[in-house]
Amino acid sequence: MAQIPVVVTSHREVEEVDLDFPREWLEFTDPDDAEHLIRADLTWLLSRWTCVFGRSCHGVIAGRSEEGCCSHGAFFTDSDDEKRVRKAARRLNRDTWQHYRRGFENWTEMDTVDGESPARRTATRDENGPCVFHNDRDFPGGYGCALHAQALRDGAHPLEYKPDVCWQLPVRREQDWVTRPDETKILLTTLSEFDRRAWGPGGHDHHWWCTSSPEAHVGGEPLYVSYRPELVALIGQPAYDRLAELCEARHKQGQLAPHPASA
Repeated sequence: MAQIPVVVTSHREVEEVDLDFPREWLEFTDPDDAEHLIRADLTWLLSRWTCVFGRSCHGVIAGRSEEGCCSHGAFFTDSDDEKRVRKAARRLNRDTWQHYRRGFENWTEMDTVDGESPARRTATRDENGPCVFHNDRDFPGGYGCALHAQALRDGAHPLEYKPDVCWQLPVRREQDWVTRPDETKILLTTLSEFDRRAWGPGGHDHHWWCTSSPEAHVGGEPLYVSYRPELVALIGQPAYDRLAELCEARHKQGQLAPHPASA
């Protein structure tokens, strides 16, 4: 078993594996689209990561483990993302949303991802508070994301109500049009681990990040199974079915490069 290094922060010591280690990658063509190539990180998808929010999660800010990764507002990816969350927020009320705010302009605010371009995100309670949708543990209407809880009450999957970045984590999807040597073009979708680097330079300042921590690699199923709805939403049902088939075959054969946090 690989030795797990200790990442030292200014507040505490937490165990996380190093960001660089051998990975297995898989490429296959989308059965439903010959011009769509999917590149998947098998090391990540076969890992036993699972969300440990409210249990053994240390949070991204020291001393605020109850907030998990909800300590900051979530940036919207596009107008469709905004519209979906806007519709979901209208289903909330003061009994289900601790920090209830009426109106899109009141529960969102402008910020920037790159330090230059303006972008809209969910607001925070105050300058140092968590996302406005985060309910405290002692709130009678339920602990955690108000949107997530409302989806469950409505019999929907949380990805139908939450901002894209919130339900996609900890899977990172990148898409680019690629020109091959024969001058044909394909859409390349890459599925990988949303590790500290995926946040940009600020990711290294997180107090703790779950994808690198053995404390979060305690799931009863491989990630490609437990995250089926999210992966279907990211690449489509036919492509997911093929991905699951290939992941299962690789799992039975035995991995060459398992995730060290799962090991």
